Formats: sequence, structure tokens, C-alpha cells
Amino acid sequence: MHSWSPEQYLQFEDERARPFVELLARVGATSPQRVVDLGAGPGTLAALLRERWPDAEVTAVDSSPEMIARAQDVPGIRAVLADARTWEPPAPVDVLITNAALQWVPGHLELLPRLAGMLAPGGWLALQVPGNFEEPSHTLRRDLAAQGPYASHLDGVAVPSSHDAEVYLRALQDLGLVADAWETTYLHVLHGPDPVFEWVSGTGARPTLQALPAELRGSFEQEYRAALRVAYPDQGHGVVLPFRRVFAVGRRAD
Repeated sequence: MHSWSPEQYLQFEDERARPFVELLARVGATSPQRVVDLGAGPGTLAALLRERWPDAEVTAVDSSPEMIARAQDVPGIRAVLADARTWEPPAPVDVLITNAALQWVPGHLELLPRLAGMLAPGGWLALQVPGNFEEPSHTLRRDLAAQGPYASHLDGVAVPSSHDAEVYLRALQDLGLVADAWETTYLHVLHGPDPVFEWVSGTGARPTLQALPAELRGSFEQEYRAALRVAYPDQGHGVVLPFRRVFAVGRRAD
């Protein structure tokens, strides 16, 4: 089992927040009573839900004890340690947001009917997932993980995956929601030594790195860092990390 680091994740807090802000902007709820951030991580973005709807009960749900411990320090929200696949709200939800979380749930399209079923009449379901899994940040990790001494330790390790925007659009429509879907590719300019490695080691690459024994982790990191430096060179103004994100929003009928 792997664990998450709020500190590592929040190293790029501003860049990671941008998709959430754009997703939230497309949710038209005016005075919801119950708002849920499913897969809330450290709860810093759930705080934005509290700012937008100060009269709502805002719940942050995450399966990571480390993340929920951090979320418990965020004022005005209720932090709950639970798995997105099994968590049940105590009452119908007016706004359910899941941001950069479903990619870790295998077969997560099958989860959407249950999530949509949590909505109150007129309720909103909004999701965002990365769509960059064929970029070097991921393909280099997969290629390296399949090699020699590493492969035997990484069989079955958690890896993220997602679908194109149209797939989510059709899925929400099939559930009877009035839906919208789109995608955006951000060009994040990162600074510092090996910034792309620092980025992925807090998210997509973390389970792989933690699954390796200590005697192999150092060499894996060294090879991975070197390959990422070639794929994402610093040409004098920082490293550019293209990052495609996929969004979908659906509203239940009143």
C-alpha cells in the first residue's frame, strides 16, 4: 500500500488548483445545502467551496489518512476518511465535486451511476481527471518500470487512467443528467532542479516509487530523473510541462 504526502502534493499548489477553479466555475448551484468534495486530498480546495457557499455544509472525503489529517485543519469543512467507492452521504447532495481523483479508481465509469444517485433534485455532479497519460511523464515511468530489476516489484502497482471528454459526456447523459464536457491543456512553467520529477513524485509516480525496495528506489529515481530532464528541458525560462485535463459537469432535473 502506498501513502500520500500533503507536503509533496502542495509543492505545486497553484498549478494543481487551476483545474478545480475552472471546474467550479461551471457549476451553477446558487444556494446548496450539502456540498461534497470526493477525493479532496488535503482539503485546501474544499475551502474554496466553503468560500463560494458559506451557508452550505461542506464535506471533504478522502481515503488517505495523511490527507485527511491535513484536511481536518481546514476551517469550516468536515473531513471524512472514506473510500470513494463505498462512501455514502447521510442525505442527498446538492453539489458533488470530484477533482483529480477518479483516475485512481479502476473502472471508475461504473462508479458514476452511484455518484449521480447521491444527487438531490437539481443537484450537480462535476468531475475533472488528468488526460495526459501518454505524455513522457507517464510513458517514461512505465517503460522504466517494465525493465530488469524493477519489474518484479511493480506488478499490480496502482497506476492512474482516464477517458476522453466525450466518454464522460455520454456517460452523464445516459444517467439522465444535463451534461457538458470539455478539455484544457495547461502549459505549466516549473522551476527548480528536476521539477517534473518533483511534480510526478507527489501524484502519478508515487505508488511506483513506494513499491520499490530501498536498494532499487535510488537507481530508479536516478534513471527517471535523467529521462525527464531530456524530455522536459529547461531552455532558460523554466521547464514547460504540458498537462491535459478532462472535465465534465452534469445536473439532475429538478
